[in-house]
Amino acid sequence: MNEFRPGLEGIVAVETEIAEPDSEGGVLRYRGVDIEELVGQYPYENVWGLLVDDDLGSVMPDPEPYEPAPLTGNAPADLQAETARLAGEWKLGKLNEISDEQAREDLGRLSSQMMGIVARSARLADGAADPIPDDVVAGGRTAAEKFLLRWRGEADPRHVKAIDTYWICTAEHGLNASTFSARITASTGADCGAALSSAVGALSGPLHGGAPAYVKPMLEEVAAMGDPETWVRDRLDAGKRIMGFGHRVYRAEDPRSRILKRTARELGSPQIEIAERLEEVALAELERRHPERPLKTNVEYYSALVLDVAQIPPPLAPAMFACSRVAGWSAHILEQKRTGRLFRPAARYVGPASRSLESVGA
Repeated sequence: MNEFRPGLEGIVAVETEIAEPDSEGGVLRYRGVDIEELVGQYPYENVWGLLVDDDLGSVMPDPEPYEPAPLTGNAPADLQAETARLAGEWKLGKLNEISDEQAREDLGRLSSQMMGIVARSARLADGAADPIPDDVVAGGRTAAEKFLLRWRGEADPRHVKAIDTYWICTAEHGLNASTFSARITASTGADCGAALSSAVGALSGPLHGGAPAYVKPMLEEVAAMGDPETWVRDRLDAGKRIMGFGHRVYRAEDPRSRILKRTARELGSPQIEIAERLEEVALAELERRHPERPLKTNVEYYSALVLDVAQIPPPLAPAMFACSRVAGWSAHILEQKRTGRLFRPAARYVGPASRSLESVGA
């Protein structure tokens, strides 16, 4: 049996052609294309096509007319439940019983609809009970515009750029927890709705994709204190994490952080100055305390600023991340389908040796 590693760290579980995070070089490539070349050149829906179809000319389809079940206004929960429900509503076939072409069609239908579910749920959370008419939404030129039109009935160009950049930067990143969940579910032959719903469930925990929700309040606390150096020292002395620093993959700079930082500055984020000051102080102190392991700024730090520019409330951050990741999840579900292999890792038993029932007691 192989050596046990908690969290499967360093264990190669799949071979993939989808994304290549360069841990030492600070680069992220989607099917060989540096994301720096994609942001601002292609909208998110084309990046979806690149990841799913290996074709920038392919695009995620527009959502079809659809009436959701009653939503709650809790976007992550609504998204998970409604994605699973759609599988039954649309009578989606099992992955081991349908063709690759049918699976790709199912994933396209679900991906575009999942964005609409989040937008509808966010609108309900805002207290607006009236849905935006489909013809208004259809007037949007990109997926980000359509999302904002479905949510707010209008699409500020600054907000569109913020969301589109964020979605592209976070569309895919290898075998993270939610993607692994999607592949595990797909490996059982479940339908695409079940696989995507399981990915959303894995994303609902604060350790994966939820950190941007904590960054904005952190920056507000530092700004109010007016002393980033003391704040950082006190935080680390108390054994607490500084949200937005450190990554399990990158030993160099997270390239997504670099792009999002630039975008936050271009869009005039009101928190960019305090964010850059805190970043400078935190990086220096983390390096002083942990010279043995790089703890660089990760994607979630400046994601918080970019999402704030688009007036995304912090509790909506996990659902926004899910909207972006439908591209990567879809690509991995298709790749897993083609392997035809069920995931079945081993577990090492470390419990009691054989013993009598009497020794356990009543």
